[in-house]
Amino acid sequence: MFFDVLTLFPNMFDGILSESILSRAIKNGLISVKTDNIRDYTTDKHNTADDEAYGGEPGMVMKPEPASAAIKAARKRHSGKNFLVIYMSPHGKVMEHETVARLAKLDGLVILCGHYKGIDQRVIDKYVDEELSLGDFVLSGGEIPAMALIDSVSRLVDGVLGNGASASRDSHYDGLLSAPCFTRPEIFEEMSVPSVLISGNHANIAKWHEDEAKRITKEKRFDLWQKYESKNK
Repeated sequence: MFFDVLTLFPNMFDGILSESILSRAIKNGLISVKTDNIRDYTTDKHNTADDEAYGGEPGMVMKPEPASAAIKAARKRHSGKNFLVIYMSPHGKVMEHETVARLAKLDGLVILCGHYKGIDQRVIDKYVDEELSLGDFVLSGGEIPAMALIDSVSRLVDGVLGNGASASRDSHYDGLLSAPCFTRPEIFEEMSVPSVLISGNHANIAKWHEDEAKRITKEKRFDLWQKYESKNK
């Protein structure tokens, strides 16, 4: 699966792409990530990618010409493939597991990162397929949300996780938060691992995981619990 990131700050992605799961996935050819600098598509000698907002609004707005040119170039690179142009924006729908699972079935994503006050609306209206948000708060740009999108979608690409069953035990996979996790030592500061987890009885362990997932979801995220209940009546 490919991820084509259009951004004014490509160096921000160096760290996340050179470590851990994403780094291994790239080395193994399971995903590819290209960062394309929108400023490279400017046409003036100063490489101007932003300008003042019409209407007297404070802050700068990313210009339509370089942003649209970057999107057109990405579309040309991936012609014939099944992909979407995603704009990370506070106007977008908040990402959920269902969103990530749907996007993971595509050939790839072109991810447009805004900055400053955002991107000229005409680019969004004409070239963006979907707007997504991490939540009801504002970040300085779309780069951090883009990293989150790449990481969450990549986890569902076959072969990316060392244990293929791992994703199915993550929070939100089945609408619930995950059960608590424990590792060695068996006793830590006078607190013991639940005895069922070291019992060797797989049926009881599975039942414990299910019961704990339901309990924690109900206690910590009652909104998710209500949604889960409505789907499983």
